[in-house]
Amino acid sequence: MSASMALASVIERRTGNSGWIDVVWTFGLGATGVAGALLPFGTGPVSRRMLVAALALAWALRLGLHIARRTRGITEDPRYAKLKRDWGAAAPRQLARMLQMQALASIPLGMGIVLAAHGPAPSLGWGDLIGVLVFVAGIAGGAIADGQLRDFARSGAGGVCDRGLWRWSRHPNYFFECLLWCSYAVIALAGGYAFGWLALLAPACITLLLTRISGIPPLEEHMLAKHGDAYRAYQARTSALIPLPPGGATP
Repeated sequence: MSASMALASVIERRTGNSGWIDVVWTFGLGATGVAGALLPFGTGPVSRRMLVAALALAWALRLGLHIARRTRGITEDPRYAKLKRDWGAAAPRQLARMLQMQALASIPLGMGIVLAAHGPAPSLGWGDLIGVLVFVAGIAGGAIADGQLRDFARSGAGGVCDRGLWRWSRHPNYFFECLLWCSYAVIALAGGYAFGWLALLAPACITLLLTRISGIPPLEEHMLAKHGDAYRAYQARTSALIPLPPGGATP
């Protein structure tokens, strides 16, 4: 992951488009997760390793290609752009350092994949099936949310998207991303691995990142600056993360 984020730093400098950072992070974590899942250690069945590797690959391809498609149509990711403006001349050094911290923060995510893949339970069971169902719900929900936002942008309606899942949550894509990472914890806990409970750090980590650090806070700040009172009204009636019926909500 450190090498991946070093590559992301180089690509950002060459292109001037910070949107590619998240593309590299996604594919880098996907590749790391697949490699970790397929490592030949432990007593668990190869079928579980292959299953978890396939989940990690599907996640990386879905999200990575989505972000890449979006990045081709923009000049900067507004979150990174603001940081670069704030840092001024020190931006290249500060951004490179931040990306290495991002690589470090990815450890619980990769570890969740590895723990899920190497559970010693001798064969696939109900826990693996439930984990797959959670994963499917997460990846499908994220794809639907991203598609609805993309269709809204293409419609030229302007303003704040409050259609479909976005009527129930201001960040439904983030909610389903958090749900998806729960799947690895479910598989790890069902696999009988002594340290399987550590896989719970994966959904905890992604939830913390998205709700407190790199996801909702900077994005909400950008949306408020862009849409003003219209976004404040959207905040007032729409849940921040968990999809809930529209009504009274707090930012």
